[in-house]
Amino acid sequence: MMPPENALVSALARETGITEQALYTWRRQAKGQGLGVPGYGNHPEGWSSDDKFAVALEPAQLNATELTEYCRRKGLYPEQISAW
Repeated sequence: MMPPENALVSALARETGITEQALYTWRRQAKGQGLGVPGYGNHPEGWSSDDKFAVALEPAQLNATELTEYCRRKGLYPEQISAW
C-alpha cells in the first residue's frame, strides 16, 4: 500500500490473507496520524493533494542526506517533494 511497491489493497489482501477491510482501516488510521499514505496504488504523481501535502511536510527539517534516504524509502525523488 505504500511506496515503493504501491500495491493494490485487493492484491495485498490476497497475498497476505489479511482482509481488505483491515487493510483499509489500517491505512485510514495511518492517515489520521499524519503519516503520508498514498491511496489506490497510484504512482506519486497520481496521489491526492492531501497525500502530497502530508509527504511534503514530513521531511521539512531533514538535511540533504536524510532527505535522500527518506525519498528512497517512499519511492520518491527530492524534486517531486520540492514541486509539491
